[in-house]
Amino acid sequence: MTTAISKRAWMALAVAGVAAAASVVSAEEGASMSQREDALSAAWPGMVEGATVIDWEGKGLQEGDNGYTCLPSPQDMAGNAPMCLDEVWMAWAKAWQNKEPFTADRLGIAYMLAGDAGASNLDPFAMEATDDNQWVVEGPHLMIVAPPGLLDAFPTDPDSGGPYLMWKGTDYQHLMVPMGARPVEQGME
Repeated sequence: MTTAISKRAWMALAVAGVAAAASVVSAEEGASMSQREDALSAAWPGMVEGATVIDWEGKGLQEGDNGYTCLPSPQDMAGNAPMCLDEVWMAWAKAWQNKEPFTADRLGIAYMLAGDAGASNLDPFAMEATDDNQWVVEGPHLMIVAPPGLLDAFPTDPDSGGPYLMWKGTDYQHLMVPMGARPVEQGME
């Protein structure tokens, strides 16, 4: 399965999982603990204790009260891609997963401090790297969505040396804010 398909599955589970997260298991359960730790690796240390964490089946691994929902890396992908999403990003994820329109009504922030396994910078639905889709494997980063027009001044070039606008001109555009170095991309030039 390619990385983008895994990300799409991850987003579907994230959206469904928040609604279904009814039971919380103890951190002592081995497999759940590793999923919990992976999910929380996306967060900055100050938000770890208050974040909600759910697994792939929507089972709660940690109750939280800070407005963020964290999920572990997709189980079927090579590489890391845990995320912690606020309410605006959860709405974004649902719209993206269902290919529905989305317009942010306020600022939304998502954390991916463990980095990601890659995505097209141009096409929100690309499933793999191609010669013309500007595939980017990002290191630790934040993602910001905002009401239309607030992010237009940012460059779209992921190599510009700072924040860049991903998926410009689509309902899913968002600001990528690198927080560390990119990993070496295996097999890509």
